[in-house]
Amino acid sequence: MKCPYCSNPDTKVIETRMTDSDISIRRRRECEKCGNRFTTFERIENTPIAVIKKDNTREPFDRNKILSGLIRACVKRNISAKILEKIVDEIESEIRNFHSSEISSSEIGEMTLKKLKSLDKVAYIRFASVYKQFDSIKQFTSELSDLEKSL
Repeated sequence: MKCPYCSNPDTKVIETRMTDSDISIRRRRECEKCGNRFTTFERIENTPIAVIKKDNTREPFDRNKILSGLIRACVKRNISAKILEKIVDEIESEIRNFHSSEISSSEIGEMTLKKLKSLDKVAYIRFASVYKQFDSIKQFTSELSDLEKSL
């Protein structure tokens, strides 16, 4: 691994451990020339997954889209970035376990809603209002009523 500070190709691994989600390995490295330390992550390269959008177009799966949606839904909620990353890891793992190279965006949305519902009710409603495209107060209050019944 090339040192990001001095570009020396000789670095040594100081420490190796699994990440919390067990889908990647975190390695602490040290440059043998300049002595600087840095972290790398190793992840299994998976087959690409296509997401089928509502208009039937396809695009490559992008975990960052799920993460950005979660971040928007959790603004000013006491939820750490680490928890959100873990949710995205779980969703990605579920998607990869489908053993299919395609998944619909609606299935991803439902998985995300399920995770948010158990995490934070306000974030769930925020995400649901965008995902389900509420266009009336009646739809919003109906979702709130359903959420209240499930408590």
